[in-house]
Amino acid sequence: MKYSFRYSISKVSSTSLTFSQPISSIAIISTHPIQYNAPLFRHLAASGFFKVKVFYTWGQAQGKVIDKDFGIEREWDIDLLSGYDQAYVENTASEPGSHHYKGIINPSLISEVKAFNPDKIIVYGWKFKSHLQLMRHFKGKTPLYFRGDSTLLDEPAGFSLKKAFRKLLLKWVYRYVDFVLSPGTATDAYFINAGLSSTQIIRAPHAVDNERFSGSEMPDKHSFYEGSARNWRKELLISEDAKVFLFAGKFEPKKDPILLVKAFVRLHQHFPNTHLIMVGNGILEEELEKMTSTPITFLPFQNQSIMPLVYRLGDVFVLPSRGPGETWGLAINEAMACGRPVIASDKCGAAADMIKDNENGFIFKAGVDNDLYNCMEKMVNADLASMGARAQETVQYFSYASFASVLQSLS
Repeated sequence: MKYSFRYSISKVSSTSLTFSQPISSIAIISTHPIQYNAPLFRHLAASGFFKVKVFYTWGQAQGKVIDKDFGIEREWDIDLLSGYDQAYVENTASEPGSHHYKGIINPSLISEVKAFNPDKIIVYGWKFKSHLQLMRHFKGKTPLYFRGDSTLLDEPAGFSLKKAFRKLLLKWVYRYVDFVLSPGTATDAYFINAGLSSTQIIRAPHAVDNERFSGSEMPDKHSFYEGSARNWRKELLISEDAKVFLFAGKFEPKKDPILLVKAFVRLHQHFPNTHLIMVGNGILEEELEKMTSTPITFLPFQNQSIMPLVYRLGDVFVLPSRGPGETWGLAINEAMACGRPVIASDKCGAAADMIKDNENGFIFKAGVDNDLYNCMEKMVNADLASMGARAQETVQYFSYASFASVLQSLS
């Protein structure tokens, strides 16, 4: 079934926006600074069209945090706080965290948002006590927009009481929003299933800092990244003309890195001049390293500032996720911004909207070794420079400027 949505984005460049209407004040509710969202908030504030204030509700997430999936303590090494107004709202939860409903409790949140007096409110995530309370309070008083990227990609077929109860719960929750900001096709279907009308669904793309990853933020930055990546590959003893596949992320079952390693072992038997680089840490790390003596390079977790270089270590980026919970896969955006074609599973929410087979990558059926192998084999013989250029062209439509354009159209 096809739906007609209220707004959509197509071919909006980062330099094509003009802001001539009066300033709109926006309160954004989010748990903590996230490397993908903070640059967006900075972009909105710098546009001259929006007065933005972000209310962070998990105050204890400042600085270093323990990432249980990576299995390390980490602190992002890029600036996530300058360039926009923000406030850390006191979180009084006895067990603070974004992993459970009672981990975010902010007695002063509603009053602080009222004091800001926004024209509209954007809420990121409803599965926290304070966020849901705020949605219920402001419904009918201030236009309320919900930003989410959930999908039905992991939904089991057939009827179950659990599915029926969850659908009823979602219909109740989304009664308290006026519109939802959906990043793509898979999330559109989720919101329709949750009882929202197509006129309430506004297409607002997921994006990363395309300028930072592409190297266009500074003169010669792209050339610097490409040259540094070639030198790094030499240090890793990778042949200059080898076809290199890259994975970067958490070594966890959801990402299914084991499937990738198995497919690559087969590939290398038929195409010896290939290489696989696995970047990350996680629960499957030891198992992966024991699987094979095939030329696979393992690198530990790399922080944000170096990721534009890391993606260029590979000729092709692979995201083999089987889920549950790979609602989008922003690594796809990052790799494409670096000019790399992508192989991704059909459980990645971004795949349907960003990847076109034989043009900028390939989509394979999640969990199917042979399907992934076939896509990798096609990449060995593909014109990767042309596919990478198409990938970089594609990601320009998934930008902070596009998101800002959507918000401008709502004023």
